[in-house]
Amino acid sequence: MEYRRIGDVEVSAIGLGGMPMSIEGRPDEERSVRTIHAALDAGVTLIDTADAYHLYANDDGHNETLIAQALASYGGDTSGVLVATKGGHLRPGDGSWTLNGSPSYLREACEASLKRLGVDAIGLYQFHRPDPRTPYEDSVGAIRDLLDAGKIRMAGISNANPEQIRLAQEILGGRLVSVQNQFSPAFRGSEPELELCHELGIAFLPWSPLGGIAQAGELGSRFAPFAEVAEARGVSPQRVCLAWMLAKSPVVVPIPGASRPESIRDSVAAVDLRLTGEELALLG
Repeated sequence: MEYRRIGDVEVSAIGLGGMPMSIEGRPDEERSVRTIHAALDAGVTLIDTADAYHLYANDDGHNETLIAQALASYGGDTSGVLVATKGGHLRPGDGSWTLNGSPSYLREACEASLKRLGVDAIGLYQFHRPDPRTPYEDSVGAIRDLLDAGKIRMAGISNANPEQIRLAQEILGGRLVSVQNQFSPAFRGSEPELELCHELGIAFLPWSPLGGIAQAGELGSRFAPFAEVAEARGVSPQRVCLAWMLAKSPVVVPIPGASRPESIRDSVAAVDLRLTGEELALLG
């Protein structure tokens, strides 16, 4: 396993995104636990979740609870696993996503996440998404207060633009450790945020990093190079995609979602795939 850093913590260069195990189309619990255990067996030490990763109105925090149970039932040492969760998004149970970035809600959400995860302090707590009804500085200020109170060990933000990254870094007194934004071959709009994170030495966690890759051969010229390189190397396009991301900057730590053991095993294998300069130029 290759390792990278989030704040002062060393984590596996490939993490596990827990969302597919808890929202629409989620598998049974037994398969989800096997998926998490397979990730741990493969050396994954970063698991990303959120209180909003659930399906029904009455099972909020489903993914956090699932991850806590899987860690507790794992036969090996999990003391080095960083569980990163988020607050500020909600799912009322009708398939929609809503927002609440108010400081009072974020405090309540953090307390609930602490209980579900069964920890005294959350390893990495991230403000999930800006809420237009709440000033951004107030939301991030609540995260700062949780950090100061020892409720969380590290602070991050998600779905942020460059101005918000700089503002969060200022509000947190230089203690912003991560930015989690959408980034994939299908969505490259977060390149400016990735570049800023590289400049500031802040971890950049691409969410939905494999977006569009499953249909790489069908989506036209922009995605065909990933299928082309994959065929030449005898690996999956998904593995090529993650290797491409890892090559972009040492601050990049992709968190591909998985709901099957074989999926996360294939993703982790990307750390051993070294793309050539020619291949990287082809992928763009």
